[in-house]
Amino acid sequence: MSQVDPKLRVLGVGYLNARPLWESLSDDGRVELTLGAPSEVARALAEGEGDVALLPVAAAATLGGLELVPRIAIGAKGKVRSVAIVSERPIDELESVGLDLSSRTSVVLGRLLLERRGLRPAFFGAEPGEALARVKGTTGALVIGDAALAVEARFPHRLDLAEDWLAWTGLPFVFAAWFAAPGRLAPWAVAMLEEAKRAGLSRASAIARDHASRADLPEDSLRDYLTESIRYDLDEDALRGLERFYAEAAKARLLPSATVRFVTPSVQVPAEVKAPRPSRSPSLDGLLSRAADGERLSAAEGVRLLREASMFELGFAADAVRKRRHPDGVVTYIVDRNVNYTNVCTTSCRFCAFYRPVGHPEGYVLTREVLGQKLQEVVDAGGVQILLQGGLNPDLPLTWYEDLFRWMKKEYGLGLHALSPEEILHLAKLEGLSVRSVLERLHAAGLDSVPGGGAEILVDRVRRKIAKTKCTSAEWLGVMRTAHQMGLRSSCTMMYGTVDTTEDRVQHLVKLRDLQDETGGFTAFFCWDYQYEKGTRIQAGENGTHLYLRTQAVARLLLDNVDHVGASWVTQGPAIGQLALRFGADDFGSVMFEENVVSSAGTTFGINAGAIEGRIREAGFRATRRNVRYDWLTEPA
Repeated sequence: MSQVDPKLRVLGVGYLNARPLWESLSDDGRVELTLGAPSEVARALAEGEGDVALLPVAAAATLGGLELVPRIAIGAKGKVRSVAIVSERPIDELESVGLDLSSRTSVVLGRLLLERRGLRPAFFGAEPGEALARVKGTTGALVIGDAALAVEARFPHRLDLAEDWLAWTGLPFVFAAWFAAPGRLAPWAVAMLEEAKRAGLSRASAIARDHASRADLPEDSLRDYLTESIRYDLDEDALRGLERFYAEAAKARLLPSATVRFVTPSVQVPAEVKAPRPSRSPSLDGLLSRAADGERLSAAEGVRLLREASMFELGFAADAVRKRRHPDGVVTYIVDRNVNYTNVCTTSCRFCAFYRPVGHPEGYVLTREVLGQKLQEVVDAGGVQILLQGGLNPDLPLTWYEDLFRWMKKEYGLGLHALSPEEILHLAKLEGLSVRSVLERLHAAGLDSVPGGGAEILVDRVRRKIAKTKCTSAEWLGVMRTAHQMGLRSSCTMMYGTVDTTEDRVQHLVKLRDLQDETGGFTAFFCWDYQYEKGTRIQAGENGTHLYLRTQAVARLLLDNVDHVGASWVTQGPAIGQLALRFGADDFGSVMFEENVVSSAGTTFGINAGAIEGRIREAGFRATRRNVRYDWLTEPA
């Protein structure tokens, strides 16, 4: 490596059990080392922020297309101690389990092991401290890493996941290993990682001593943990255990099918570790067939389909998924109204032509008189819901929304699909409250469900470029997680076509799918391309009808756990919305009495209920009205 070469960007996990694998790299001038929780490491690698990562093996399968560094892993054969479900009551009596979401591997393994026992508790995601705090009675928690070691003797019941895996399969379990994109690692980098492992294991006692002094845990217990509980060798048994895990998780449709491939053919794999045979990439036909049959796809497979598959082949596959999920041939729509109660906003999104800054002469807050006229028109037309969204107006406190919601419910009785995650976060910050407290108060006042606005692209590099003051992807997903845990339902959306790439769009979809695995709270997905208007501060990127149809079809294939996909006729026009029904959509969206945000950028398509039903029937389907939970309100015809 010459002095002009860039440093190797290494992403490591900050847990005690990972430290022997990266500790010596912190002083290596060839390396830029970044540490984080396993989930953050997975995000960083997926979004191109690292060259090689100590990655949870489930995250590697979800991303797809990665190569594995031989000989090195974090695993266990028997009791691992640091990955466990803990509870006050016996495991078989648990009705709910809090999931530490730091590592998807542990979550998937926990689900597999509980399912094997015939147990199907309700799951909820939480921070480690929150999950542990909620352990009581029939509620347990999955805890991992250092947090699990800290409470090793605290609870009377503990299911060690690696120990239970061994009892089931007779094989070791691999939790994490070094992964990189194909061709990213040169032989010297692989050798460096192997030397780091040797150096770290030689210092296991010193590492245990240092951690014990900071964590107030017994040194001898931590030394035994590093030297006896954890296996750092990816030998033949460990490889078989990893392949078995991938097979079981794919069969349960918790992970995409995954094939283990080692990095760099020039790196010699020792005889005792039989490297998997090189395998060709599957054909596009085979990939589309698997997707149409409902197999889970990896992010890499989604990228390939979005880039390479023909539009009509994607349409056929997405239509097959739609037929399998909705064999009755019914397409739904809703009669509601999109009301933007204020255009005053502090976010200043570069792509938005609708908002006005605080104090602008064109800023507004709708009066109740104006709102009442709009709501009465919906009631008179047989509508069932209001989609209520607006800007982040600092002059409107939480009590304003509570009073408004109560008035709307009392006077008009319409469903309230209201306030995007961004608006809910804004209220939480404005009032100094938690997101849960804000949602609880809004729900008590009449909030029925949460719209998926403000997602744009859930990749922070993109978000920083198009709306640098907007919430992060984790914050957006966190609001939805909390809403779902409260029993509220929501839609999920994607606005693409600014500075985002194909990989960004697929990562967005995978993040939605991961949260849906956890909560099941998304009812439907909608996507549309950025509508450029002169005066906005960002140019349009990739867009157009072909890309829209391709994107919707790939979304239908990737989002295997979301029931419904809606056609975006508001941006594409009713004719393309009709065509979208053959590209995976089973819903025609809303009768738009008005629409202000997209139309601010010059898009002004409109359509009434009769025209919607006509479009649906012309496409060969029966039409029915629905509510926000997709219950049918009329007889399909």
